[in-house]
Amino acid sequence: MKNMVLILSALVLCAGAVGAQTWKPDPPHSRVRFSVTHMLIAEVDGRFTQFDVTLNQGKEDFAGSTVEVIIKTASITTENENRDKHLRSDDFFNAEKYPEITFKSTSFEKTGDKTYKITGDLTIRDVTKNITLDAKYLGSVTDARGNTRVAFRATTTINRFDFGVKWDRKLDVGGLVVSENVDIMLNLELMKQK
Repeated sequence: MKNMVLILSALVLCAGAVGAQTWKPDPPHSRVRFSVTHMLIAEVDGRFTQFDVTLNQGKEDFAGSTVEVIIKTASITTENENRDKHLRSDDFFNAEKYPEITFKSTSFEKTGDKTYKITGDLTIRDVTKNITLDAKYLGSVTDARGNTRVAFRATTTINRFDFGVKWDRKLDVGGLVVSENVDIMLNLELMKQK
C-alpha cells in the first residue's frame, strides 16, 4: 500500500510538470511603456527598450501563474536624448548604480472571463513595494511556423516618490514639473517555449 501511494504521488508530480508551460516575450511585438504628466497639462510618454519577461503558466486559464519582469534602466527612451540622460541620472533612476527594475509576482488571480489581478514586488532604485497590475488576456494564436503566442496587456499607476525617484522641481504657479504619479503599461506578446 505504501508503495502504491508513492507511485501515485510520483505520477501526480510528473503530470503537473508536463503541463507546466513557460512563455517569453517576442521583443518586436512587446512594449514596456510609461506616461507621466508634465507641467500640469501634458502627458509625456516613454518606454524601455531592453527587458525580459518569464511567465510560468499555472492553470490552463493562467490563474495561479507566476511572472517575473527585468527591465534595464539604461534603455529608457522618450525620444529626447537630453531628457533621457536626465532620467538615467541620480535625479531619477541612477541607471549606473541601479541597472535594473524588477517585478516578481506573488499572486496571479483571475477576476473575470479575461481579466486578472497580478500582485507582486516592484523594485526601483533598491526600494521594493507591493503593487497590483490590472491585466487583460487578449487571446492566443499559432503562427505560420507553429509557434503558439498569447498576448496580455497590464497596467498600474505608482507614485515615483515611493521608490526614491524624488526629483521635485516646482512650477512658479505651484505643482511639479513632473508629476508624482506614473502610469505603467505592459503590452506583451509571449511565445510558448519548447
